[in-house]
Amino acid sequence: MGRFLRLLVVLVLMAYVVGRFTPNFRRLLSTITTTAPGYVSHRAENASERSNAEATSSLDPFHGCAMEGDARSQGVRALDRLKNRYAAPTPADMDSAITLAAILAPGNDISRWKVKEGAEIIGYVSDVKRGGIEATNCHARDDADRDTHIELVLDPMHSGRSLPMIVEVTPRWRYLMSQRGMDWSTRALRDRFLGRWVKVRGWMLFDIEHQHESENTAPGRAGNWRATAWEIHPVTSIEVVGRPR
Repeated sequence: MGRFLRLLVVLVLMAYVVGRFTPNFRRLLSTITTTAPGYVSHRAENASERSNAEATSSLDPFHGCAMEGDARSQGVRALDRLKNRYAAPTPADMDSAITLAAILAPGNDISRWKVKEGAEIIGYVSDVKRGGIEATNCHARDDADRDTHIELVLDPMHSGRSLPMIVEVTPRWRYLMSQRGMDWSTRALRDRFLGRWVKVRGWMLFDIEHQHESENTAPGRAGNWRATAWEIHPVTSIEVVGRPR
């Protein structure tokens, strides 16, 4: 009987201890776990995801202009969303077959490339100029909110007789570069790159609005001022390089 009573007392004490201290033990365990190196709670993960999403969407709209600009046509609105992309292409997006020579090759090139492809090309900068007042930028007039057109050719010795490819710096990428301490204003781009060989990286885009002004899709037309309606648009990086051999 004495052994039974002792066992009963022990069980009662254990029940008391568990009931009395379990909540604190759980809180202590939680504190230790959540402060352990490398631990991220589901709540923190969700907050981080929201923060990343907010950062990603912070340039839509940009200076009051939506990704699709102020175009009315659904087709042009879709085109403008591509022009205003502000995520750089990843290595998986890049197509190594895309070169300036391949882009400038004659012939109807509407289906030559895809707008989901990224490209990195080398060319000679024959001109840098401010872009027009366009729907893609909500008809902004301020230079900072307009595109910069950079004209690339294969051979600077024949640039006067060769129609160029156009690559474009957009206001969103101008802003992103300013956050990294780089001046991508039209004037700065002209001062730094005009008359230089450059390596340009960004997204391929067929600007259908210029297909009737491009030699590859409107051959022989007197008013053609560009070789192709294919562009790198937007440009996501540009740097001076040596002349290719």
